[in-house]
Amino acid sequence: MEQKKKKERKEEEEKKSGPAAPVDNFISIRQLKGSQFNEFDDDELNISKAVGNVTLGKDDFASKLNRVHQLTGFSDPVYAEACVTVHQFDVVLDFLLINNTTQTLQNLNLELQTSGDLKLVERPQKRTLAPGTSERIKASIKVSSTENGVIFGNIVYDTTGATADKNIVVMNCIHMDIMDYIHSATCTNDEFQEMWSEFEWENKVPVSTDITDLQTYLDHISEITNMAVLTPSNTLSGDCQFLAANLYAKSIFGEHALMNVSVEESEKGKVVGHLRIRCKSQGIALSLGEKNNK
Repeated sequence: MEQKKKKERKEEEEKKSGPAAPVDNFISIRQLKGSQFNEFDDDELNISKAVGNVTLGKDDFASKLNRVHQLTGFSDPVYAEACVTVHQFDVVLDFLLINNTTQTLQNLNLELQTSGDLKLVERPQKRTLAPGTSERIKASIKVSSTENGVIFGNIVYDTTGATADKNIVVMNCIHMDIMDYIHSATCTNDEFQEMWSEFEWENKVPVSTDITDLQTYLDHISEITNMAVLTPSNTLSGDCQFLAANLYAKSIFGEHALMNVSVEESEKGKVVGHLRIRCKSQGIALSLGEKNNK
């Protein structure tokens, strides 16, 4: 009886302790996990480091909806929209084309053009769309500098029958935002002064805002331009009707952007003054100035 009880106790202990043999290898299925788990995967980290072309911003479903641009109207023969995904050195356009007609659209071609420092890597191939059907087309565009660019184009197709002719649907433009390539950075006061005297392009922008507090306005400028405030916070604190601060940012291409904010409170309680932006290239200086005017 004692041996039987010992055997039963041993079996119960084995059941509680779980399987004696450990798992040989875990299977990692990348397609079923989000990008937020990449830091736990050594292989994924090695791939991202080797490529060096990560997605800027979030890559979930909600953020993708915010990046969808409607290119044609619902009543057009071909409805088109594009989801724009900005990486470090290229832009991926995922087009959705829908045939709204009762005819088969032959030799349907997506003619894309770019302005600025954007270059189309590969032109989309011609396709045939049956009535009421849809198709997705992807296009990749290389980015070579931090400047605002525009992507535009047409949808060209043929129809069958006696009235067969080339048809063109003009698409709306897609404007690339310079803020996708600029991030806040820090530098010493000596480095800032040296770059300030070296950079030749300056854009002086008058302040036009409904904000009445100087510190709130500085925080607002820092947020919309992705620039870091270099001036120590203790020198900006206190009750004063004048504020001067230096801001700095750097692009993914290594380009520097400098800004000097000089504002004061007017007698009417409004914030007035000027923003001086200096860069090596004219495009960044003008683009940051336009951002402040919005």
